[in-house]
Amino acid sequence: MSDQIRLAQPADAAAICAIYNHYVETTAISFETETVAVDTMAARIAEVRAQFPWLVFEQQGAILGYAYASKWKPRAAYAQSVESSVYLHRDAAGRGIGKQLYSRLLALLKAQGVHLVIGGIALPNAASVGLHESVGFIKCAHFSEVGRKFDTWVDVGYWQLNLEQVTS
Repeated sequence: MSDQIRLAQPADAAAICAIYNHYVETTAISFETETVAVDTMAARIAEVRAQFPWLVFEQQGAILGYAYASKWKPRAAYAQSVESSVYLHRDAAGRGIGKQLYSRLLALLKAQGVHLVIGGIALPNAASVGLHESVGFIKCAHFSEVGRKFDTWVDVGYWQLNLEQVTS
């Protein structure tokens, strides 16, 4: 069985939780403080998939990462702007999986008429910054001490990518 990137299904929720909950429990990368239940994740997948792609990277039947986009803000004028998220299994970093997921996600969003993709990154996070910049995102904002997790204040930076300026 070869590597594949495909649309996520609610049945993928347990594998996605296994990836995501590691970050919830052990890092400030996610600002959630409680792990996400499988049924909650399945509902999130369905909600996102109603409007935007949610992709998984699968290798030999195992999900090693995922990427999706969701509404940036609820007001109508924001309709062509989305926020993106990419998470990899903790043992899958540095293998190009994030870039593959992002490349496919960005192509699908561009075809869907999305204008701007926004990535929020809890800082410091050199791997995520590197991933975003490798696919063309540029830093546009930095909020100091905007979140608090594990008794530590955490900064968040924002990167953006105008899909109308992407040629590939």
